[in-house]
Amino acid sequence: MGDISNLPLRVLVVHAEGDGQTAAGKAVRSLIQSLRGDGIDVLLASTASAGVDLVSAEPDLHAALIDWGLERDGDAGASAVIDRIRATSDDLPVFLMADRGSIQAVATPVLRKVDDFLYPLGDTADWQAGRVRDAAVKYRQDLLPPMFGALVDFATTHEYSWHTPGHEGGAAFWKSAIGRMFWEFFGEQTFRSDLSISVGALGSLLDHSGPIGDAEQQAARIFGADATYFVTNGTSTSNRVIYQASVIEDDVVVCDRNAHKSVEQANTITHSTPVYLLPTRNRYGIIGPVPPAELTEEAVRRRIAESPLAPDDSTPVLATVTNSTYDGLLYHVPTVDETLGSHVDRIHYDEAWFGYAAFNPIYRERHAMHRGPRLPDGPTTFATQSTHKLLAAFSQASYVHIRNGRHPTDHQRFNEAFMMHASTSPLYAIIASNDVAAKMMEGKSGRSLTQESIDEAVAFRQTVARIGRDLDNDWFFSCWQPDDVVDPESGRSVPFVDASPQVLGTRPEAWLLRPGERWHGFDGLPEGYAMLDPIKVTLLTPGMGDDGQLQPMGIPAAVVSAYLDEHASIVVEKTQDYSILFLFSMGVTKGKWGQLVTTLFDFKRDYDANIPLKQALPSTFALDPAHYVGMGLKDLAQALHEMLIKTNQMGLMAEAFAVLPAPAMRNCDAYAHVVRGTVEPVRLDDIDGRTVAVGVVPYPPGIPLLMPGENVGAGEGPFVPYLKALQEFDRSFPEFEHNLHGVEHVDGHYVVLCVHADTRQTA
Repeated sequence: MGDISNLPLRVLVVHAEGDGQTAAGKAVRSLIQSLRGDGIDVLLASTASAGVDLVSAEPDLHAALIDWGLERDGDAGASAVIDRIRATSDDLPVFLMADRGSIQAVATPVLRKVDDFLYPLGDTADWQAGRVRDAAVKYRQDLLPPMFGALVDFATTHEYSWHTPGHEGGAAFWKSAIGRMFWEFFGEQTFRSDLSISVGALGSLLDHSGPIGDAEQQAARIFGADATYFVTNGTSTSNRVIYQASVIEDDVVVCDRNAHKSVEQANTITHSTPVYLLPTRNRYGIIGPVPPAELTEEAVRRRIAESPLAPDDSTPVLATVTNSTYDGLLYHVPTVDETLGSHVDRIHYDEAWFGYAAFNPIYRERHAMHRGPRLPDGPTTFATQSTHKLLAAFSQASYVHIRNGRHPTDHQRFNEAFMMHASTSPLYAIIASNDVAAKMMEGKSGRSLTQESIDEAVAFRQTVARIGRDLDNDWFFSCWQPDDVVDPESGRSVPFVDASPQVLGTRPEAWLLRPGERWHGFDGLPEGYAMLDPIKVTLLTPGMGDDGQLQPMGIPAAVVSAYLDEHASIVVEKTQDYSILFLFSMGVTKGKWGQLVTTLFDFKRDYDANIPLKQALPSTFALDPAHYVGMGLKDLAQALHEMLIKTNQMGLMAEAFAVLPAPAMRNCDAYAHVVRGTVEPVRLDDIDGRTVAVGVVPYPPGIPLLMPGENVGAGEGPFVPYLKALQEFDRSFPEFEHNLHGVEHVDGHYVVLCVHADTRQTA
């Protein structure tokens, strides 16, 4: 499957005599020369420790040749290299180089981990090189997953096509100057692999046949699902597919209020009636989990009874829960399945940011497709995952995973919904990246890749904590994480900075949100219910007190984020008032987060010196030089902080998100007003009692304050005062104005599209 013969092979040779003049050394050099003569890239290490380093640094090895003599020369040993290889791959061909007489000295555990023996002094170099080459070629061929392999095979057949796409493998781009620039920028294989659905050899995404269907089945096995579907329009589309397959008009659905806007869109297109689960928030504005008391049948029925749009006797057909949250908070899925799933037949876990969870035991029972015990008559569960976010795939790549319980899905009927949202001309490279992303996580590779991310995040967290302690009474940043960790050996509680990295990197108990603990600040969470994902690192800036009140001195996070971008091209994932989110994905290295640490130190130095803003943030200064002339970095931070104190944004935000707005009409009915034009723009000063036609969504983190069709309520609160506080801040500091979807900035005023006042505002 797949012609990849033109791609290079790489072989590691670990031998103490690789550059020596002994008979063994000359034989090994002859073998290396023969391998290189076959066009093979040979990496040479003369010690086992160097070999271990190369295995860690070079993941694209196709075979390894290891000198058994290292085991008795006082070095780390041949077995250390073999163990490092087997920690990430069970299949990489490993040849042990030894003389025939020494085989009997090889320990049984080592014998089980090697594939073959080479005798450098016993056979010709060319013959041995051929054996290595054949094993490497077979290994490389077996790496190819189904769809990507078929795509490689087809793209290298050099056939003339008479079908779409019209660029014909890139040939059309060669007919113009700009087209040729485009072709050269992306490279030939991008266009050779951009194929039409007419290519039957690749199967079809619409009927899940052929290599594409095989790839989806393989992904389901790897992720622990009964079925997996590849989606090429992002997890927004995956979410809408699940709703389209499960919900019809007038059905009641249960929605986590901490849900992506695609869930709101799904309710709009299905004409369903949502009732909402209210998550917790802490003093930093970080959104926590929905407490289990909100998931019970009694609590959900109370929400239904409170809704003027849902019939009192309604039975919800679907529930959506966001897991993990944007900030990395994870549910104990069996508890959710047992509590919410006891009365809702289908649960949709939006795991857009959590696709890696199946591959590390620290996340056991924290994700929808977990392999732990299941309720015998539990709910059918869906998981939607953005493969491109924290796995390795192209943008727009997404998965839908299904684990059937009661009220199972039927493939044919589910696929009708899938086809409503799928293109008949998908980009095959996106499909192939989904295939490769699953293959990358198969077996020990997934554990190794996720563990490296966790370990790097832990190292960064402890480094920041150590710096904060070393600076004693001086200020520095901190990370949002437990203050103390219980050592499993001694049972004693130790400060986070002093905890064992091995414990922090492997024990989920170290990351649990325990009831009443000050660091997380969430109420109503029982023991073991929620956990913080170590790879989602929230950096806290000074200014917020443990009591939830802003302190006299503060550094709003927006200033720090602007500085990081300006001075080190560090683009953060999310900036809130006093917190910044960094994602420690599989691409993070020590060098990358080391630069982050040094740039944070640079910020502290420049802040303490109050260097001129023209020097500290030249891009910000250039936007309004007259306003910022004479102002230093510390001056700016303090001015922003004092404005946050004056407007009481943090307090008003907590009040606004602690209650649910009154629904006046369904999402779909509000949208109908938008389509018909029976809407009007309304300023905040005139918005009391109005029904919004579009969602009002403060970014970040992008969670709706008001859904389409909900009533703003009275002017004294809780929603209007919060929006007015944001508006006042934006008027004073337009360079740091808030991003609110559904709100237009017009002459310093917030303007929201509302249902026309003359329109009856009933369901």
